[in-house]
Amino acid sequence: MVDNFEITELWKSLFLNITFCIRIPKHYVQTVGRSTVPGAYDRSRKSAVVRSISSNYSKALSSYFGTKTPNQEEAIGSHNAYITALRAHGTEVTVLPELPNFPDSCFVEDTAVMVDGKAIIPNMGHPTREGEQQAVMDHMSNFTEIVRMPKGAKLDGGDIIFFDDRYLVGISTRTNKEGADFLSTFIKEDGYDVELINVPETTLHLTTVCSSPREGTIIAAEGHLKENQISHFAEEIIWIPNNETYASNTIGYSNDRLIIAGGFPKTKNILQNEGFRLMTVDMNPIMQADGSLTCLSVFTS
Repeated sequence: MVDNFEITELWKSLFLNITFCIRIPKHYVQTVGRSTVPGAYDRSRKSAVVRSISSNYSKALSSYFGTKTPNQEEAIGSHNAYITALRAHGTEVTVLPELPNFPDSCFVEDTAVMVDGKAIIPNMGHPTREGEQQAVMDHMSNFTEIVRMPKGAKLDGGDIIFFDDRYLVGISTRTNKEGADFLSTFIKEDGYDVELINVPETTLHLTTVCSSPREGTIIAAEGHLKENQISHFAEEIIWIPNNETYASNTIGYSNDRLIIAGGFPKTKNILQNEGFRLMTVDMNPIMQADGSLTCLSVFTS
């Protein structure tokens, strides 16, 4: 006679196997024959560093998406929701204290780029943000090696996207060739390729207009990057309507789980049809200071 426990475990096994088969996206089937490259499908994002909203957030830079003066209280609400979303996906989040002298300091992505367990600390692309890095270095030096970028080279972490076997590095108004070349040295030493992408002056960062949510895939906003800038390495390009450009910045996790900005129905529909399981965060108060989802964190492992 089979007891209830054995029956329960049998049904669990059958259910999980059936669910797995159903959820295999067509994209994965198309690429299943490829050899695995370092980092491919690695969207575990085990730990991240974020920083609380500055008490002087109202003075944050705002030239691209902002339609009103950034509001600290509203931004704190969005920031808390953002942290909750990361934790809901299994990320251990360390929250650093606010920096009153640096209105943009919640956008920690720009202050460090992780490569092979090292934190590459750049010279910031905008002069009012220079100095934010010190507090980040003080924290990260407790668990990782710090490499400081030399004078003359400037770079914002918002111009960096990890894509399977390579890093995409944007050359923008915030990142110059010297900064990109310095970072590229460490990337190549770690066994990855580098793809330099010219970012139009009408765009803040590379991550402002594109992201990589899963192996082989780029989400890109129409009207910013040209198809031939990304089609030679991306197996799949998911184009987002130009009037929802902001939503092209996403945070991808394993198994096609994806955090996106709320309030962009066309993008939400497109991504759901591509098999993604979505969690939305109201990012409007962050958008007022030209910040996006990825801007708010440095994923350290």
